[in-house]
Amino acid sequence: MTDTVSRRSALRLTGGAIAVAAAATGGPTPPARAHAQSAPDPSAGRRVEGLLADLTLDEKISLLHGATDPAPLGQAGYVPGVPRLGIPPLRLADGPAGVRVTAHATALPAPVLLASAFDPELARRYGRVIGHEGRALGQDVLLSPMVNLIRTPYAGRNFETFSEDPLLAADLVAAEIEGIQEEGLVATVKHYALNNQEQDRDTVDVRADEQTLHEVELRGFEAAVDAGTGAVMGAYNKVNGTYACENKTLLTDVLREQWGFQGLVMTDWFAAHSTGRALTAGLDLEMPNGTHFGAALNRAVRDGSVSERYVDRAVRRILAVLDRFGLLDGSAPPRPVRDARAGAAVALEVAKAGATLLRNERATLPLTHGSVAVIGQTGALPFVSGGGSAHVVPDRADSPLDAIRARGGEVTYALGEDIFGKPVPASAFSPALDGEDLRVAAGRTWSYDGTLTLPEDDEWTFVLHYSGAPTIRPKVSVDGKELFPLVPGWGEYFMGGYVTTAPDGLSVRRKALQLTKGAHTLKITAAGGDTGQEFRLRRITSATRAEDVAEAVRVARAARQVVLFAYEDATEGQDRATIALPGRQAALVEAVTAVNARTTVVLNTSSATSMPWLHRTGAVLQMYYPGQEGAAATAAVLFGDSDPGGRLTQTFPVDDDHHPVAGDPRRYPGVDGTEVYSEGIHAGHRWYDAEDERPLFPFGHGLSYTSFAYQEISAHWHRGGLDVRFTVRNTGRRAGIAVPQVYVGRSPDLELDQAVRVLGGYRRLALDAGERRRVTVRIAVRTLSSWDAKRHSWVLGTGPRTVWVGASAGDLRARTNVEVTR
Repeated sequence: MTDTVSRRSALRLTGGAIAVAAAATGGPTPPARAHAQSAPDPSAGRRVEGLLADLTLDEKISLLHGATDPAPLGQAGYVPGVPRLGIPPLRLADGPAGVRVTAHATALPAPVLLASAFDPELARRYGRVIGHEGRALGQDVLLSPMVNLIRTPYAGRNFETFSEDPLLAADLVAAEIEGIQEEGLVATVKHYALNNQEQDRDTVDVRADEQTLHEVELRGFEAAVDAGTGAVMGAYNKVNGTYACENKTLLTDVLREQWGFQGLVMTDWFAAHSTGRALTAGLDLEMPNGTHFGAALNRAVRDGSVSERYVDRAVRRILAVLDRFGLLDGSAPPRPVRDARAGAAVALEVAKAGATLLRNERATLPLTHGSVAVIGQTGALPFVSGGGSAHVVPDRADSPLDAIRARGGEVTYALGEDIFGKPVPASAFSPALDGEDLRVAAGRTWSYDGTLTLPEDDEWTFVLHYSGAPTIRPKVSVDGKELFPLVPGWGEYFMGGYVTTAPDGLSVRRKALQLTKGAHTLKITAAGGDTGQEFRLRRITSATRAEDVAEAVRVARAARQVVLFAYEDATEGQDRATIALPGRQAALVEAVTAVNARTTVVLNTSSATSMPWLHRTGAVLQMYYPGQEGAAATAAVLFGDSDPGGRLTQTFPVDDDHHPVAGDPRRYPGVDGTEVYSEGIHAGHRWYDAEDERPLFPFGHGLSYTSFAYQEISAHWHRGGLDVRFTVRNTGRRAGIAVPQVYVGRSPDLELDQAVRVLGGYRRLALDAGERRRVTVRIAVRTLSSWDAKRHSWVLGTGPRTVWVGASAGDLRARTNVEVTR
């Protein structure tokens, strides 16, 4: 059987198999409505120009910035329309993993889990769920997808994006955007550009040379433009000395003139820094308010310091997007009704497809009949999504423990590591506190001034649970030190992930202190505000930790097999401090695996994780943030109903000292406000090849419950690209998912920096036991080219090129050579 994928090969395209992906896997090819919407329409141009001529200056400027929504739906932004001319308002919602409003929506798996499926058609369907629900929930613009590359494992938003590899990221963002916009919702690709960390993101100056920009970071954005994205969001940071939202090189020279972008460019929230400079550089819309594009712009136009033609240009672009999506002439279809069942089905499919089995020794998985011990707080409580703008109010969410128990058999549970704390003994307070759960009535205040007495020296983690807004949370101080001060700026807004929300919905904050034996002053002040305040103070101590670990060990020793859930709660607004598991989870894993070698560790983590305990485990399953259907998907993979079809879209380093930005603060987080991409084009797995550094797990790694062979490789060059043919055979006893990857080596004819090898293409294949399939992957001309900064253009890498096929960047099983000519 021959299975051929025809990849788009035009020089300016990314090389991803988007439009034909469905046909290649046996499904229908969806209509490319996003492209049809962007086709020239003479009547649309006349309509936009007519409106522009009728608008007053005040009305024009009102369209160039956000405002307060008179009827908010909990979305991120609002742009008022002009009712007298029939220009409707716009509502803009966050949505990397579902539509973020106050209403319930499908909580889809994190984009990094979607990307792990290596399946652009699945990304399109993921986008269609968001597009459909966004319109059903009253939204017009989606502030997603994010396509910034995973450059540092510490970045707090790695779970919101796709990959460290520019080709894979480009393929997936294009497919998702087409899916979103097929449903009539405007997609916004973000954050343009080089927004690859949260630390100092508002101010850091990111420096990258021209070749690095085009070959690495910008490739996904260009793919988004080619897919017809309606909007682009500018980043917070500076790029080569100029803020991204007023960077003419990015906004006009590259985006408009090189790529031909016709949509609108908006700021990230509060990312504008100027009026005339930003407007003339190519910025169209300031969000969420009009600090620079409101009254200040009005004055600048009236006093002649900014030409009104730039205002007209920005308004024209915004109106053109509205018209393209049928929002000016009433041709947009009626808002649909949410289909929660269909959304849940896609969420489940994505979570299973992206589940990535990193290790499986001694046939630990699938789970067998016999007793199962479930350990870990994230096993008993649903871990749906990350925090910040990625948080979605799910329709429902079950716990993995319940999903495992539903399979029958003997299932026991142990907490393992407590993250919400235990009550403080009443005898520790003097004077006594009146109960653990305290409430302050609206308009009232409450205070406590006393002592907390410890029987011995200990590390105490104080855990505060409270209701209401962060700004009115209780103030708690020990020995005069305030434990939970308000974090300035966006710090409080971006809380709200798994470990910052208690099971009963109260917000949670933690603070660890080394305390000595004896009495310590304790002061608490709480205000009821407008609606009253509920709160409680809990603690985690050495003794409580030891008790929890001892219980986990007892339960693990008595069971045939163990499933231990480990977590990490990432969120927008802050980076990780380490790639190690937080808290004392590593010690918990070591204690449990010491008494039961058939232990599977399930990771609900955001990005690459170090695993000094790896050799002790039977299996490791990476589930990232799996969405509302994560429990069912996890159980399906653990019990073997689904083959783990995911593959790593980022390299997992051994530890904090061995990855592309380790040991060089100029690369991350920056020195004196400047961050340098000194690794150049050698991002992600390319860096490991260039440095001959062995990772914990390579890019593309992922195991199956069966095995595969890759044979009979050949490569044929023609003017449309490079066709690589090979046979994949399922050599095991059960059906499974193979994801063969094609890599291409350097061109000897180019005197430019080149990677040792680049990802050229990939396929996702479902093969029955013993089945063989002949596959063709077309590698586009773009992928075989390098960016020449002297010519400011792409140059084809001719000459003999080596081609590899394998199961990952570190498992290359077949190779051949091919001559590439002009």
